[in-house]
Amino acid sequence: MLNKTKIAEGGRKLRKNWGSSWVVLAGNSLVFYKVPPASIPTGWGPAGSRPESSVDLRGAALAHGKHLSSRPNVLHVRTVPGHEFLLQSDDETEFRAWHRALRDVINRLERENPLELRLSGSGPAELEELSQGEEDEEPEPKPLLGFRGGSRRISCRGPEEPNRVRNKLKKLIAKRPPLQSLQERGLLRDQVFGCHLESLCKREGSTVPNFFRLCIDTVDKRGLDVDGIYRVSGNLAIIQKLRFLVDRGRRNRKGRLDLDSAEWDDIHVVTGALKLFLRELPQPLVPPSLLPPLREALALPESSQRLSRVQELIGSMPKPNQDTLRCLLEHLCRVIAHADKNRMTPHNLGIVFGPTLLRPEQETSDPAAHVFYPGQLVQLLLNDFTSLFPNP
Repeated sequence: MLNKTKIAEGGRKLRKNWGSSWVVLAGNSLVFYKVPPASIPTGWGPAGSRPESSVDLRGAALAHGKHLSSRPNVLHVRTVPGHEFLLQSDDETEFRAWHRALRDVINRLERENPLELRLSGSGPAELEELSQGEEDEEPEPKPLLGFRGGSRRISCRGPEEPNRVRNKLKKLIAKRPPLQSLQERGLLRDQVFGCHLESLCKREGSTVPNFFRLCIDTVDKRGLDVDGIYRVSGNLAIIQKLRFLVDRGRRNRKGRLDLDSAEWDDIHVVTGALKLFLRELPQPLVPPSLLPPLREALALPESSQRLSRVQELIGSMPKPNQDTLRCLLEHLCRVIAHADKNRMTPHNLGIVFGPTLLRPEQETSDPAAHVFYPGQLVQLLLNDFTSLFPNP
């Protein structure tokens, strides 16, 4: 159990909102569970629980968080997509153990694939010395410019020195190859998970992301009759492996990703990857600015007024958000048509997808904003899908 707060999402700063989480370091990822006070964790997480979120540590940076919080024993983790969060423990021994474990994983990932990490802009992990007497010595920080092991260093002895350094940095930046040439040479690939929806769709020349549509087609083909589809969690390690392959643009000999292969035989891995894709969007599928008016629309007494207002608000969303939401809801309606076998009703799917599709911009202490209201709205969208989306 650690105290955790997210302080940035996609590079956008967030207000600190501390809470307790059961944290698991599994492979290349940190996994967070929300544990009720009475729960006793067994194995990876509490019995019968699902991960609240996960963080990919590839290219991550690790540092002491003492400058970001007045609490003792704080670690600051920054990921490649620009997400930042703080982990804190009142037990200094436990804090040091987490620091060493995270440092070792991040260093190992950098050694395994240093080129991609550097090109993604993250660089080596920032490992900050925690105290003078720690048993594991931290590496000394490298100079900003100069030769390793040499005597050349930057010094600010005169007022003209900062300008000279700034000019050198400008020249260095100007010599960088353009992003497009790195992508054409295959040295830098744009990620799919954690990418802004409009940017991803523009890159792929579509209004619904290819991987998202592929997941839906796969579930339509072999998952509609599976009991608890979308409610049952898949193997997190295999989901992260699939995410890694998608982000790296791996394809089979026919030039496409095949989710029907034996490697992805568990359909819950495919549904888990689809839900992870939605959770990792820097901005939720339904823009946070629409949440207050949608909530007001849900409270309207007349059904016709309610539907008309919801339809108007959905129509104001960007085209990729509209089409991706429509694609998802249309698919979930097919899931509901098999509810006699999979037991997934509009109410159950609202509970699963509500908090993901309608994420508030900032965390709030109001439970209805996280569970009750989003689930109700998704249920409305599913029950009245043909009225809200009349055109085929």
